[in-house]
Amino acid sequence: MSSPSVLPPNYPYYLANKPVYANRDLAVTDKYSGAVACHVALADPSVIDAAIAAADGAKQAMAQMPPYQRQQILQHCVTRFEQRFDELAQALCMEAGKPIKDARGEVTRLIDTFKVAAEESVRMTGEVLNLEISPRAQGYSGMTKRVPIGPVSMISPFNFPLNLAAHKIAPALAVGCPFILKPASLTPIGALIIGEILAETDLPAGAFSILPCRRDGADLFTTDERLKLLSFTGSPDVGWALKAKAGKKPVVLELGGNAAVVVDEDTTDLDDAVERIVFGAYYQSGQSCIGVQRILVHRSLYSSFKARLVAKVSQLVMGDPSAEDTFIGPMISVAEATRLANWIDQAKAAGATVLCGGQRQGAMLPATLLEQVPTDCKLHQEEAFGPVAMLSCFDDFDQALAQVNDSKFGLQAGIFTKNIDKIQQAWDQLEVGGVVIGDVPSWRADNMPYGGVKDSGLGREGVKYAMEDMTEPRLLVIRSRRHPPAG
Repeated sequence: MSSPSVLPPNYPYYLANKPVYANRDLAVTDKYSGAVACHVALADPSVIDAAIAAADGAKQAMAQMPPYQRQQILQHCVTRFEQRFDELAQALCMEAGKPIKDARGEVTRLIDTFKVAAEESVRMTGEVLNLEISPRAQGYSGMTKRVPIGPVSMISPFNFPLNLAAHKIAPALAVGCPFILKPASLTPIGALIIGEILAETDLPAGAFSILPCRRDGADLFTTDERLKLLSFTGSPDVGWALKAKAGKKPVVLELGGNAAVVVDEDTTDLDDAVERIVFGAYYQSGQSCIGVQRILVHRSLYSSFKARLVAKVSQLVMGDPSAEDTFIGPMISVAEATRLANWIDQAKAAGATVLCGGQRQGAMLPATLLEQVPTDCKLHQEEAFGPVAMLSCFDDFDQALAQVNDSKFGLQAGIFTKNIDKIQQAWDQLEVGGVVIGDVPSWRADNMPYGGVKDSGLGREGVKYAMEDMTEPRLLVIRSRRHPPAG
């Protein structure tokens, strides 16, 4: 069984920088045991409205905060995250059912993301413009600077409760945008710990609110015109519906995918490719939007690769996420595990072969690998978001790229090849936000531009790129009287 939680029994929400223990209406469960681990205060629409008003009232003070002060706040967060590393990892292990090694990895990435934001907060620069493009513009010069867009609305998902919240919070602090955040109701604790640490700082009153709330009461996060940007990470159905309701504000969407990896005929180190693909498909129990779902292997390598892959996947340990040797923990809920098990059964009925795994136990689903899944199956068309991958073969590289593109999603793709021409071809032709060579699409560094095309979303995360979304260029034009305009 999971080790006893060392977390507090009750958590507040944060309204205008302050903790509010308004109620105990949200029960957060240990995803492995199913037992209630703690209770969280839920915000109602009146609280959300108050939070938006506070953020709107704080926008000038946040915008006027000198960059070095923003940097100091972000550095304070880094220090406190490091001091509370084990607590943060235990919270992830409990509320998300994340294997403890993956939980520690996410805390490390949380720290990295805030470190990058601290560095970027003092690097925002503008541009000097040469406006003298014709005689009428003689004597005019221009320059731009970036200014905060204003209050930002953020909605974060359950699978990376710390780092995907960080990819919204840290850039907002770096540029001086007040924000309101709705964490996923299944996993709110990580975001609330971030709130507790932010409350230790000298941020202007109203600079942040972190508000667990029910989805049916959260419309103001999307519709309120005082909010100047919506940043959402979650499912495509929800994300596109929110965009349709967002009004005039810009929207950034990160909506997942069914990522593919290609192992081409010149791959010589099959053991390395297998090891990376096993990691990419099954780390944090497959609940990653860039987790490997489709594995395409050249026919000349297929038999040998398949044998190695099945052997490796079959050895993955499923069990208590707090145990050091556990690789596969529970999915986020029994309902999600049941959904995915049904997709596996549908694929089997349509002619696919289960090479290993496939037998659900409550919220637990062992690492599962299928072969020759028909393309009209949900497992092929949709995002599995669990410990399941599909294996198939191809005969030429053009065919493989076409198969990668045969998806409504387009987040990232991985290519194992040493051929520079094929690398360039993949980069040119793949309809994805990022191409990873010599590794899986599941790899990400927290300062790189990250996001997708098609149903995978709009815009890019990665601290500097999110900072651009949260700012606007402001132009200054200066007329020199020494050079009167020509007309």
